[in-house]
Amino acid sequence: MSTAESTPAGGTAGDAEPSVLRKAIAASAVGNFTEWFDYGVYSVVATYIATALVPGESIAVTLGAFAVSFLIRPLGGFVWGPLGDRIGRRKVLATTILLMAGATFCVGLIPSHAQIGWAATLVLYLLRMLQGFSTGGEYGGAATFMAEYSPDRKRGFFGSFLEFGTLSGFAGGSLITLALQLTTSDSFMQSWGWRIPFFVALPLGLIGLYLRTQLEDTPAFRDLEDQGETEGKATTALKDLITTYWRPILTLSGLVIALNVVNYTLLSYMPTYVRTRLGLSETQALVLASVGQLFMMCFLPLSGALSDRVGRKPMWLFSMIGLFVMAIPMYLIMPINFGLTIVAFMVLGLLYVPQLSTISATFPAMFPTQVRYAGFAIGYNVATSLFGGTAPLVNDAFISWTNIEIFPAFYMMASCVVGLIAWLSMKETAGASLKGTEIPEAPTVGGIKPAQA
Repeated sequence: MSTAESTPAGGTAGDAEPSVLRKAIAASAVGNFTEWFDYGVYSVVATYIATALVPGESIAVTLGAFAVSFLIRPLGGFVWGPLGDRIGRRKVLATTILLMAGATFCVGLIPSHAQIGWAATLVLYLLRMLQGFSTGGEYGGAATFMAEYSPDRKRGFFGSFLEFGTLSGFAGGSLITLALQLTTSDSFMQSWGWRIPFFVALPLGLIGLYLRTQLEDTPAFRDLEDQGETEGKATTALKDLITTYWRPILTLSGLVIALNVVNYTLLSYMPTYVRTRLGLSETQALVLASVGQLFMMCFLPLSGALSDRVGRKPMWLFSMIGLFVMAIPMYLIMPINFGLTIVAFMVLGLLYVPQLSTISATFPAMFPTQVRYAGFAIGYNVATSLFGGTAPLVNDAFISWTNIEIFPAFYMMASCVVGLIAWLSMKETAGASLKGTEIPEAPTVGGIKPAQA
């Protein structure tokens, strides 16, 4: 028997011992923390990176490096997703977290443009592509791992801690950079200070690797293995997805467009937006990002638990309609003063939480076990590459072209419309078992809530 802890063979997702469940949550969340720590740091040090590594200090080229990591993510999804359905979630996740943390660490080692010229920018782009390739398997795998370990009736609550890791990573990146700015000089930040946060990724990755190697694979996957129903080849899983499960992939993609345009506009682009468009200082931008993200984190578990009672669909509907209605008013009050900028961020962040908190409870449940990792990874990463990671670049470009300072509000609203269309074909899965080879569906009868069915 493996030295890793396990749940009883053939048990349900809810059979995991509390200590094992806690380790599974930590193993999933630490990878998410590492992933989004990188994106959070990159967002708040983008101007420093432009100065150090990019000719002409072009912020557009710097944001382009941010976007390119997302454009490569579908390739990672096509490779890691089917592989995770064939050999298991844990083995793939152990590999992706090392690649992801290593690539992030190496960004801090790139020689400056003054030292090696255009090669500095090239190396930056290559490392961002490696980071995106590994993330293409990391996020979908971590969410699947979390969902398949969580008790069916509390999947929303436990799954919300994956996104707690997301915002912790964003906030952690902002806070470390803020601490460096407050305790060092601007010349130090311009030269070496901006590199320090990237070095933190390597020990984080090693911690995540250790946690993941201490667990066996998820109960749902091991149950499928025992029955001999796992995909024999990764290409078989990919073929099954395209021919049999294209509808849930399209539904997931539409929801992801709403989710990630808001996510990367609000969390990744906002520090750049308030500095370049509203004239706030570097420190004010970091305070805004840190306070707003910590505020959102407080509500994630509450929102996840609420989704277990009322269902995922009502949470998503409330969030998308709320964002559509409030986006323009909140962007209009941002320029008035710094206090209202923080209020606007908090309002939009709170309206976004019902989506963010239920990702790992909603998306893995759209697919049966044998293609779950691949379905999530491919559908999520294709949509994210086109409409998520490109959001900072799109927002910045359109503001420059149109002089419409509140363009991000219109972009968020448009994405919510796409999400609402996808919502119409979304199945309710709160309380559903994730085991087996059929698409899960909530055991709802009449008007009974999922948690009571």
